[in-house]
Amino acid sequence: MSYVAPVFESKICPPTELAARAAALARPLVFTNGCFDILHRGHVTCLAQAAALGSALVVALNSDASVKRQGKGDDRPVNPLDDRLAVMAALASVSLVTWFDEDTPLQRIVDCRPEILVKGGDWPVERIVGASEVRAWGGSVHSIPFIHQTSTTALLEKIRRL
Repeated sequence: MSYVAPVFESKICPPTELAARAAALARPLVFTNGCFDILHRGHVTCLAQAAALGSALVVALNSDASVKRQGKGDDRPVNPLDDRLAVMAALASVSLVTWFDEDTPLQRIVDCRPEILVKGGDWPVERIVGASEVRAWGGSVHSIPFIHQTSTTALLEKIRRL
């Protein structure tokens, strides 16, 4: 039997196609980014809340090299980019998922010009990359408070203790 790609894989968007594919999405467009190395309840809750702020959600993932430069540990990311992209694309709240190799997602933000920029509650609004650009074209920036106190780092520490 030959491999038939799941429909959700069509939501994976190479950076070179982001501007065109984002332009076809319903507006207002919401954008967020992160490593999303081991997806947990905190992640999916924040993503669902972000999606609820607009009509479509674009998520940009750090590439493996970008994650390593963040200093999260030599063994991070645990899951390679292709796997993280597939898991993110499978979420109903996500309209499109792309990636960036730079240290920040600024170019992806400029590429898709979202009306709403979102990060999790550990990011004060004034430190969110792309905030000034999004505000300059009339958009808004949000830091969504954490409801579930979960983290990938804490989860990995727990697994290592087992």
